[in-house]
Amino acid sequence: MIPVAKPLLGEEEKRAVLEVLDSGMLAQGKKVEELEQEFAKFIGVKYAIAISNGTTALHTALLAEGIGKNDEVITTPFTFVATSNAIRMVGAKPVFVDIDEKTFNLDTKLIESAITPKTKAILPVHLFGLPAEMEQIIEIATKYNLKIIEDACQAHGAEISGKKVGSFATSCFSFYPTKNMTTGEGGMITTNDAKVAEKSRKLISHGSSKKYYHDFLGYNYRLTDLAAAIGLAQLKKLPEFNEKRKKNAQFLYNSLKNIPGIVLPQILPGHVFHQFTIRITPELKKSREEVISHLIKKGVGNSVFYPLPIHKQKAYKKYNSQNFAVAEKMAEEVLSLPIHPGLREEDLSQIIKAFEELL
Repeated sequence: MIPVAKPLLGEEEKRAVLEVLDSGMLAQGKKVEELEQEFAKFIGVKYAIAISNGTTALHTALLAEGIGKNDEVITTPFTFVATSNAIRMVGAKPVFVDIDEKTFNLDTKLIESAITPKTKAILPVHLFGLPAEMEQIIEIATKYNLKIIEDACQAHGAEISGKKVGSFATSCFSFYPTKNMTTGEGGMITTNDAKVAEKSRKLISHGSSKKYYHDFLGYNYRLTDLAAAIGLAQLKKLPEFNEKRKKNAQFLYNSLKNIPGIVLPQILPGHVFHQFTIRITPELKKSREEVISHLIKKGVGNSVFYPLPIHKQKAYKKYNSQNFAVAEKMAEEVLSLPIHPGLREEDLSQIIKAFEELL
């Protein structure tokens, strides 16, 4: 079975981990500091704060930006639930705005109509590795004096006109094993705001800037040197990984573009293809379930991200004040295919052959 996602780890990561084990410094230490410096340099920001995972990065970033009880944060209903969970974790209310079916990201034309006196921030997601429309979002945020927190958990290295996502505002990354780079579990906050960086560092260490002295309620969200060692090796490989993802995406696009009933993702220069997500529409005359079943029989892993939009989730019943037609339609049509850098030419051919046989 060709896996839909797979971390690509080599001798460099193994040596890095062994080096940390031999040092005896397993918790947060020099490797974490080095990863922060290198990641900040890669993204093009002044500060990077290593953290335990993408969800804690979102939680911490929201707190550091002053988002709290009874505030409203505009975000997308079509992403992993961690994005809106983090908003609720700080006592704020997620306010959903529908998405653009071409990009799966926030439809920026709908944002202004969702703004109220309680709105304090916009939290766009760069879904599947495709950057959200940051220029328009920044324009709206500036007009209404709103904060922006970027969810770049699926977009390591993605760019808009040569500027990396994660550098437009305070931002969050995940290093989960399926992401474009991994530390096992882990994440990063990036920012150019010194106050946000300082508060984030305190928040992830029980509100402390000095051992045993605590300024406010904080958490244990620190990253380990073991994880950071893996991350340093992965970060060096990230540009190569992303280029391979783009190459694989172009192959799949060229091979599937003439099939009626399959809508393909956009091929744009800044898209790093965390996922290659197609849409199965009625014109194909095969249901998504039939396609999934056939692909599995042919040894092609696949996955549906995300089968139920957040506003339809049981945990979000009280937030379900309206329907979001595009998000709901996408949830019924999307299907992600293998795109990771570990794919061989024969794997890509096997994927295409499976579709040819399906038709």
